[in-house]
Amino acid sequence: MSRSSKKGPYVDERLYRKVEKATAEGNNAPIRVYARSCTIVPEFIGRTFDVHNGRVFIKVYVTEDMVGHKMGEFSPTRSFRSHTAREAKK
Repeated sequence: MSRSSKKGPYVDERLYRKVEKATAEGNNAPIRVYARSCTIVPEFIGRTFDVHNGRVFIKVYVTEDMVGHKMGEFSPTRSFRSHTAREAKK
């Protein structure tokens, strides 16, 4: 179920302030993000974020196509390890 349109998108306030501050200073360093549920807004375009996936930080460069999506969508939490044991028996 999606968030109510009456409420608007969820944007982490601390993260939004960090982006505004970095833009004003002209700082291009990646910003660390723990809020995977934060919605990407147009102000984030062109910035690099380090999104935490529970174990490590994954670099995510935000483009126009990502606006409206969540930060966590671009930082997978599970890594697939192929079924090598079964293939090795054959």
